[in-house]
Formats: sequence, structure tokens, C-alpha cells
Amino acid sequence: MSTRKDLRRIRIKRAIRAKIAGSAERPRLTVYRSNTAMYAQLVDDVAGKTLFSATSYTKGKVSNNIESAKSVGLAIADKAKAAGITKVVFDRNGYLYHGRIKSLAEGAREGGLQF
Repeated sequence: MSTRKDLRRIRIKRAIRAKIAGSAERPRLTVYRSNTAMYAQLVDDVAGKTLFSATSYTKGKVSNNIESAKSVGLAIADKAKAAGITKVVFDRNGYLYHGRIKSLAEGAREGGLQF
């Protein structure tokens, strides 16, 4: 069952995705925020492939707070730097840029990604 808030986020998400796209040289860093975990992916939209992913979910431990979001940002930045990717396009996926989303972005920037 959808709520107004979900429909609003989906509308914003579609507007963002109409303007940005990732490539192999500059992939799209997309984030997803669930009630239990944070997820981040680097996506090459030209080839239609997910290059790397990171999550705050670890075996036996679930955390979804600002600190774990920052660690997800650092983890995705480490994977990208190992592959030689330094520039990305940030896709906040319709979420407001504050709290966990902002923390993930700051963690990715600290890890060396530019966007």
C-alpha cells in the first residue's frame, strides 16, 4: 500500500533520473534507505550494469544510523578507488539530502570520490 510520502519520493526520483545518467568513466552512485539498512551502488547506465555495491548489513548485525551510513560511503569509495574510479554522479534516489543520505555522501567524499 502506497502512502503520499512514497508517491512523492517516486515522483522526485523520476525527475532526478531524467537529468542524470552514469557511464563507465563516471558511474552513478545511487543510494537506497530501508528501515533496517543502507545500500549504495555504482551503476553504469550505458551498459546497464552494477559495478560495485556496499551495504550497512553485515552478517548477524543490522544497523541503520548515521555512522553506518558513513561507513557504507567509505566502503563504496574504497571499491571505486581500487578500480580507478574517482568521479561519480550522485543519485539521492528521491530522498532528502540530510541525515543518513548526507552522511553516506560525506563518507564517499572522504573516501576520495568526487561529485
